[in-house]
Amino acid sequence: MAKGKNAAHILKNTRQSARWKDSYYSRRVLGLNVKADPLGGAPQGRGIVLEKVGVEAKQPNSAIRKCVRIQLIKNGRQVTAFCPGDGAVNFIDEHDEVTVERIGGRMGGAKGDIPGVRFKVIAVNNVCLHSMVIGKTEKPRR
Repeated sequence: MAKGKNAAHILKNTRQSARWKDSYYSRRVLGLNVKADPLGGAPQGRGIVLEKVGVEAKQPNSAIRKCVRIQLIKNGRQVTAFCPGDGAVNFIDEHDEVTVERIGGRMGGAKGDIPGVRFKVIAVNNVCLHSMVIGKTEKPRR
């Protein structure tokens, strides 16, 4: 009886220590992915526009993707966010409040040919950016 109990105890400890060698397990339990995430695990975040920037596309494409540098309100971190849509960056001015979400790249990384850009703008001053681009709504005057 005692021998079986001891074996189960050893097996449990071995499994526990082996589990920590799994990088996905250890990162999840320690919360490292949430700590590294500028949005802190949230699906969306709000920020203030600091400047408009143009990011060059990766090879073989040749374009300047219109992006904005924003400072997140919740933790003060600065991130670059892509402005999707033809002429969408014209609706965004400095010191505007924008809502951003993840752009949807693999493993939380950049998507497509935009290097280092992991977020996209979805709203400006609480008005949908897409509806402004297609001409449905106008940007509110503050």
